[in-house]
Amino acid sequence: MQQKESSNSQGFTDLPAGRIVAIDPGTKRIGVAVSDPDRILASPLPIVERTSWKKLLLQIRDTLAEYDAKALVVGLPYNFDGTESEMTAEARGMARKLELSVDVPVYLQDERATTYEARGRLWKAGLEGKGMQRVLDSEAARIILTDFLDRIGSFLE
Repeated sequence: MQQKESSNSQGFTDLPAGRIVAIDPGTKRIGVAVSDPDRILASPLPIVERTSWKKLLLQIRDTLAEYDAKALVVGLPYNFDGTESEMTAEARGMARKLELSVDVPVYLQDERATTYEARGRLWKAGLEGKGMQRVLDSEAARIILTDFLDRIGSFLE
């Protein structure tokens, strides 16, 4: 299991029951996933095109409201050796802005290798090319959310 972290000081015990939304931040597309109300399963949602901060924020807020989400998880892309990259700083900045802009706690989740894992799963499912590209980021968000659900489940046991 990889080292995980939270961007806020609020513990998981303060997290109300209900759905959680996760995003896989990218430079062009944002993958999105949502948990079921019991936080057992994570399902991918359609990707969000990243055009402007205002539009992105509105889409994330709408998704949080649509699913009555109780938390937002932002994927934190470390390098394979655990060091931080330019995208790590970008994701941290996005999480800080989101904390100020949404009414739910925002958590960071280590997402090393989730895109590779997602690509492998989709390839095994028979998706290739443009078919894979349309769902890859949201499949990565689903993996990020599944890891987060496992993390809070082990914390609360």
